[in-house]
Amino acid sequence: MVKTRIVIDISDAKVSSDPSDVLVTYSLGSCIGVCLYDPVTHIGGMLHYQLPSSKMDEERARNKPLMFADTGMTLLLNKLLSMGANKKRMHVRLAGGAAMATGPQGFDIGKRNYLAIRKILWSNGMFINAEDVGGSAARNLYMDMADGTVTVRSSGLEKYLR
Repeated sequence: MVKTRIVIDISDAKVSSDPSDVLVTYSLGSCIGVCLYDPVTHIGGMLHYQLPSSKMDEERARNKPLMFADTGMTLLLNKLLSMGANKKRMHVRLAGGAAMATGPQGFDIGKRNYLAIRKILWSNGMFINAEDVGGSAARNLYMDMADGTVTVRSSGLEKYLR
């Protein structure tokens, strides 16, 4: 089967139920990529957010809600549920949250992004199945919509998040 790559940009999210799609996001540094997948309905989505909370800049959050963990996850979850996915069945996989040498120092954005998504998932009764977070290297994240397989590529290495 020929796969179609659907690219998720920074501060963006995409959903799919097409088994020929692969959702992909590039250069996750301190940002977090969240993959949600319902294995029964084969509906899934990916979010690439930059900042932990829309309270940091409420005007920007109105214009770019996918930039923030809280507003981005709300939009992604609502879209997946409207397509027929079930929150209780969803597999959750995360990557990113690195401490990058470039960008603002001393703010621990990667760590704050990670703590924010854990709290949001917990409040939704959802738990992380697998993750590749922290460190100092950027990552690319792929989710195959045929079976929900999530792959992380970083520093020339590839690993599956099971």
